[in-house]
Amino acid sequence: MHISSDQLKKFVLDAGFINKADLQSVEELAHQEKQSLSAALIAHGHMTEDDMRRVESYVMGVPFISLKNVKIDFEVLSLVPEPVARNHNIIAYKKNSDSLEVAMLEVADLPAIDFIKKKVGLKILPRLTDSESMRTALQQYQKTLKDEFGDLIAADASALQVIREESQEGELSESDLKKMAEDLPVVRIVDTLLRHAIIQGASDIHIEPMEEEVIVRYRIDGILNDAMKLPKHAAPTITARIKVLASLKLDEKRLPQDGRFKMELDGERVAFRVSVLPVFFGEKIVMRLLRENRSGFSLEGIGFHGDGLERIHRGIRSTTGIILVTGPTGSGKSTTLYTILDQLNTPEVNISTIEDPIEYQMPRVNQTQVKPGIGFTFASGLRALMRQDPDIIMVGEIRDAETASLAINAALTGHLVLATVHTNSAAGTISRLIDMGAESFLLTSTLRVAIGQRLVRVLAEDKEAYTLTAAERDELAEYGDLDRILEALRTEGIVEASAGWNDISFYKPKENGVSVDGYQGRSGIHEVFMMSSSIKEMVMEHKTTDELHSQARAEGMLTMLEDGIFKAAKGLTSIEEVLRVIRE
Repeated sequence: MHISSDQLKKFVLDAGFINKADLQSVEELAHQEKQSLSAALIAHGHMTEDDMRRVESYVMGVPFISLKNVKIDFEVLSLVPEPVARNHNIIAYKKNSDSLEVAMLEVADLPAIDFIKKKVGLKILPRLTDSESMRTALQQYQKTLKDEFGDLIAADASALQVIREESQEGELSESDLKKMAEDLPVVRIVDTLLRHAIIQGASDIHIEPMEEEVIVRYRIDGILNDAMKLPKHAAPTITARIKVLASLKLDEKRLPQDGRFKMELDGERVAFRVSVLPVFFGEKIVMRLLRENRSGFSLEGIGFHGDGLERIHRGIRSTTGIILVTGPTGSGKSTTLYTILDQLNTPEVNISTIEDPIEYQMPRVNQTQVKPGIGFTFASGLRALMRQDPDIIMVGEIRDAETASLAINAALTGHLVLATVHTNSAAGTISRLIDMGAESFLLTSTLRVAIGQRLVRVLAEDKEAYTLTAAERDELAEYGDLDRILEALRTEGIVEASAGWNDISFYKPKENGVSVDGYQGRSGIHEVFMMSSSIKEMVMEHKTTDELHSQARAEGMLTMLEDGIFKAAKGLTSIEEVLRVIRE
């Protein structure tokens, strides 16, 4: 959004920035040098860049804001990641109930505005500012959380020292630890760590005691990043505070503990699943963030499409049988199961689950948490569920022979069973269950669909397009069948029926783009293995996982890697990201 040359000429003459003769001379120079009039006025010393911004602000009706000597609330400032702020000269400085005011040097930077709007979910109100305001505002990013709360940490250390001096024993008692956990400095430190993680969109928080310091790391879009470093003396009080929040034993430092607590930020409810583990230098804490308000997921929305989507629909239309989701920890298995449950959740059916832990609470679903410490396991919980007249049962994980046997029996006796299994591929679920003691003939009678999946990072909006060279296509063909992928793209209408690989654009992160690393959010890549008649025969003949996988591909299954290339061709992610995830 720039003002026209006529508007600019009228204003600079009226405001006395330049006389008519000099303006005519600058116009001629701008024409010779193929510059805009505004650039020529700045280049030849008649106006500064900040003068021009004030003119643009007045003529365009965009408010001008000075941020000199303005202390911006850290929570508001961090709504725009520092690399985005520096690359695009954009600062979040004021948050309202439904909008966010941002100061910019160039209000025409629409990609940056769109990026921030999607990130914060608020209306963005651009304001022009000057270079000095931008410089001083950017300096505020240099204050890490440790600097921002340095006084609190120092106060926390003083309080800890006083408590230790008052204690008669070498080790702090439970009452001492509780006193520490309720002290104002540590309450504010932990609250800030949690809020900062929510704002950044983290899925996990790691608090790791080292010999000389405590490292805090956030997992964002599947990648761990250092968030801050705290002094060693902060570890006991932070650990005590989190244990209080999660209702854990304060004086137990020798055994692992698990707990849970909730907090709310700007109307978003977040549950924190806490794991405390004794390590050499203290206790390591990992907290999984579970956003409870999230709803409305669809299978299409989490990445299923085409023939794979149809296979899942066929599986969930069955009133009996087993649907399995497989993949490593953090691959989105729970989200897939909850999405399927959401589609099955109608008043006509009774749905019961046995989980460890309950990650998302669902209305009209009877969810039960296992408690191994008192003997309430997946197996015993599943036995109890069978007496609750269920139509649909979800088992958080099949991890032993007893649970596998009970799940198969439940499917044989007229129930639809959803569950997860830890294997590397969809076809690998067969051999995994057989290893657990499941009979082949029972598997062929009950297993409907097995879904293998991983999560890939999604490219930000300002990605860079390119087409594959012949050499790159040959290299990619070593990982998947490009003809099958191209046919799927044509069948689903992603590309024209006559399109070839030379007509299809792939994408990669843009250097110095609006997001920190070129990615924003994650989505699934999948393979959907269906128990066809030919595969049933192969299972009965005890064929290997590789042979079952090959047969499933022959029957039309896209592998996870092929599905990843499919989504890269759609522009959702990059080929490099797909290969990174599959190779892990």
